[in-house]
Amino acid sequence: MKVLVTGSAGFIGSALSIRLLDRGDKVIGIDNHNDYYDPALKETRLARHADHPNYTHIRMNLEDRGAMARLFKDEQFEGVVNLAAQAGVRYSIENPLAYIDTNLVGFAHILEGCRHNKVGHLVYASSSSTYGLNTKQPFSTHDAVNHPVSLYAATKKANELMAHTYSHLYDLPTTGLRFFTVYGPYDRPDMALQKFTRAIMNDEPITVFNYGKHRRDFTYIDDIVEGIIRILDRPATPNPDWDSNNPDPATSSAPYRVYNIGNNNPVELMDYIEALETSLGKKAEKELLPLQPGDVPDTYADVDDLVEQFDYKPSMSVKQGVENFAKWYKEYNKI
Repeated sequence: MKVLVTGSAGFIGSALSIRLLDRGDKVIGIDNHNDYYDPALKETRLARHADHPNYTHIRMNLEDRGAMARLFKDEQFEGVVNLAAQAGVRYSIENPLAYIDTNLVGFAHILEGCRHNKVGHLVYASSSSTYGLNTKQPFSTHDAVNHPVSLYAATKKANELMAHTYSHLYDLPTTGLRFFTVYGPYDRPDMALQKFTRAIMNDEPITVFNYGKHRRDFTYIDDIVEGIIRILDRPATPNPDWDSNNPDPATSSAPYRVYNIGNNNPVELMDYIEALETSLGKKAEKELLPLQPGDVPDTYADVDDLVEQFDYKPSMSVKQGVENFAKWYKEYNKI
């Protein structure tokens, strides 16, 4: 099919584009190549698939209403995967308006494009951050998420609400995917794995928040992409058993669904660091600090719906995944 992938020079978007192209889909990718982190990494990711005959790359902003409307009208996509967003929990504390522009205004333009051009399925990135102050674990999409602790998380929750409205009013199939701590080769330089690795290789201390007591459901990039593809191929449908007296947040009487994609196996942050030390062959000097504002102490994904409905569960071990990352990092940085 013809698929629009937004954020196609990003960590997840680039990996997804490659998989879609490999199986024969036509992919139109858009990315604004902003300088939130070094754009050279985006160019490197993009170079892996930019010359594929079934790939077209467009540099543009989701916030450009006219350009987005023309793109949808001209291309008539069968599927859309929205991965473009202003990322980063901590950055949202310093620069909140950047999240409003891309994550809310830009997402509204995606919804409008899908609505007016009869797109068959919109799949979009949500986040484990939406669970906010929730402490019941594992985190379930069937529980309410009304207490985010960062604006980034709030925009992702807002995306889910906006998508539901369009599913309800315009019968647009939408599926939100709450990703849990994605990592792997080509990941973002502002993410913990790259930050830790840079510091260790430069003999600098790593900053470990919450005194290392974080537990994270680390999910490998290939597992995330496999989940996206399986879900993209099966447009959301209404839940025939949905009860307005006892509403299920993960489903609806409209063609709307929300799923977790996580490893379903939380790992202590110190164990994650130990796996990295082993892969790099160097010990880290650790600076232990309190919990950062906007951070969630623990994440743990309930993926029962993913297993039951798509016969799929992420499976990459942290040990192997971190080893794959370390190998890539050394090659990319010529170490």
